[in-house]
Amino acid sequence: MTVTAGEATQPKPDSAKGAERRALGVACGAHALHDGYTDLVYVMLPIWQSEFGLGFAVLGLMKTVFSGTLAGFQIPAGLLAERFGATGVLALGTALAGIGYVVAGFSSSVALLVAALFVGGLGASTQHPLASSLIAHAFAGKRSLRALGTYNFAGDIGKMTLPAAAALLLVVMPWREALILLGGLGSIAAVAIFVAMPRFRDEPSKSVNDDSPGPAQSAARAYAFPCLMVVGVIDSATRMAFLTFLPFVLTAKGASIQTVGVALTLDESRTACVSARIALGAVGPTPLFVPEAGAALAEGPLADADIERAAALAQATAKPISDMRGSADYRRHLVGVLVKRALRIAHERAKGG
Repeated sequence: MTVTAGEATQPKPDSAKGAERRALGVACGAHALHDGYTDLVYVMLPIWQSEFGLGFAVLGLMKTVFSGTLAGFQIPAGLLAERFGATGVLALGTALAGIGYVVAGFSSSVALLVAALFVGGLGASTQHPLASSLIAHAFAGKRSLRALGTYNFAGDIGKMTLPAAAALLLVVMPWREALILLGGLGSIAAVAIFVAMPRFRDEPSKSVNDDSPGPAQSAARAYAFPCLMVVGVIDSATRMAFLTFLPFVLTAKGASIQTVGVALTLDESRTACVSARIALGAVGPTPLFVPEAGAALAEGPLADADIERAAALAQATAKPISDMRGSADYRRHLVGVLVKRALRIAHERAKGG
């Protein structure tokens, strides 16, 4: 059996485990952040479509720019690492991945947004080849397999947590500010990677004993890598296509975006409104609460004049944009229509009708 030991300065026994833990922790953190950045694109595509009035072809092109850059520059990233060191290149790539989202937050046109995705993909291309290489250098022999399993699991954690964090941020702030905030994590992580990652250098493989595979094992190993590569390509292609267009398929199948929310509390006689809450969605950078409209309905019989006044206040609060689906004036008109309709439905339900 041949074991490749890529240890740097052969750390002392009492410090070897500490170096391994640091290498694994930094690599796992980088993997989680980069995979989170990669899947964050799926969250943003519907928002960018609405913001810039994009068609499916342009959305597919934008995703291709990011994914193609990520895949195409992985080998050049490895070559740069051989010359300048894997840790520095990984740190630079992490910073670029975050900068890409910061630029996307400031983008005012589709061209600038595509450029931001190119920068983000360029930075993301460094993670898989370099972080996994650093893990293999830190852990010798079969121990590296266990470490790589932990490293891969960290990527799945990032795919779950970063898009979820983005979804929560989008509730309380506009998408541009949310992207700038999340993109800033890349620069912080880059500094942490550069400072905390132990430095390793390549050393010759050391033969522990002669455990050469037999002819049958050699034949099986010859087909193992091509099979794994085919499985990886199919998995990535189907997953990316599914996640890219899933939100739009759901919308086409009738999954609606929440536009108006109303909550009414009536008195014991069910004739007068005690309190009212009205919220608007899809007509501003974040969901809008309209306390003035609710106040206009409280302590009253919920007459038509009160409903008309609440609808007018909601229209004044709304901040819609014009895009391929309709003008801002048309959407503001719909706010009034939907608020009045929702109030009457809520009133009937509150009365038990």
